[in-house]
Amino acid sequence: MSKAGLAGAPATKDLSWVPMAAITYLAHTEGGTSIRALARRLGCHASTVSRQVRALEALRDDHLVDEALRRLGPRVMSHPDAGSCIKEKRMTALPEDQNVQPSLTETRLNREALRVLRRLCEKGAVLAVAAEMDKAVVVRETEAGQNRTAVVDRDIAEAMALKCWISCDAPGRVSRYAITSAGRTALGQLMAQAENRARGFVESQAAFLGQDAALEQEDGEERQARYRIRYGIAESPLILLSRRRDRDGSRFLGPDLVRAGERLREDFEMARLGDTPRDDWTDILTGAARPTPADWQNVTARAAQARVLGALRDLGPGLADVALRCCCFLEGLESTEKKLGWSARSGKIVLRIALQRLKRHYAELGDSAGLMG
Repeated sequence: MSKAGLAGAPATKDLSWVPMAAITYLAHTEGGTSIRALARRLGCHASTVSRQVRALEALRDDHLVDEALRRLGPRVMSHPDAGSCIKEKRMTALPEDQNVQPSLTETRLNREALRVLRRLCEKGAVLAVAAEMDKAVVVRETEAGQNRTAVVDRDIAEAMALKCWISCDAPGRVSRYAITSAGRTALGQLMAQAENRARGFVESQAAFLGQDAALEQEDGEERQARYRIRYGIAESPLILLSRRRDRDGSRFLGPDLVRAGERLREDFEMARLGDTPRDDWTDILTGAARPTPADWQNVTARAAQARVLGALRDLGPGLADVALRCCCFLEGLESTEKKLGWSARSGKIVLRIALQRLKRHYAELGDSAGLMG
């Protein structure tokens, strides 16, 4: 039976992402509906519902899951016409001064989860959550040190924990969450959906213009952009290059250069610049246009955007192009060389020069380039 059947009314758009087990748990613990009554409405045995309730109760030791259920309780119980299934019960309101995010929708959750779960698939990556903070961050331990690769809204982190896409083995003042097998499965499904949407656009264009004409219009970068989401989850181009050795046996990219590149990518992620069309970056780098973060009201996003633009403009043409493509868009060197018209195997040399310049840029800024703006 659907969530609508359990609650006695159609599920609202902003609750469509909630797992059925969570709805069942809240109906029992917050609404007072008996296990047997829930089992009858769900068309299953009472022991099945009982196991779901016990499993959710055990998960409440997880701070994110507990907060998610506490936020969802009033919304689920206040659903119109829910009284036919769930007894009315007065709910304890959240503290007035608590920073409550806008209602979470399935579309927003899937979009953000795709971004975050990809980062969590990188080697050494975890989602760090502090009890007093309204944001979570993805941090990654590398040979070059600890890098922050994504910033996550609190409600997104709570939803991913509730759906068991992430888990924490040792909750504390700062809890660290790793991606689960369920999270990897969800990531695969989200990637497939994104690829299907991209395919659908090209196929509809092909139907209008003729398939051959449409494919001729699509250059190598556009084709790569459609399928890039499938690749590069485990390692970034910088990490791969850092493992290569020069003739003297030293690393091609030292830890200091990798840190500089990862710092640029961190600001890029914090500014939510990934959705900015690639064609716009030519004008952006020359100052003729400015990108707009997904959340312009966010002070941290604005500060991160300023740092990205400052760094790229300091690098100048050529160096900025390779840094943007390889550090921020995680584009491979072969594709970068081809698109920029460079000779084969020249990209890694230019990238190393760009990273050396980027390292100097951050050194000159000093404390004024602080990551939290």
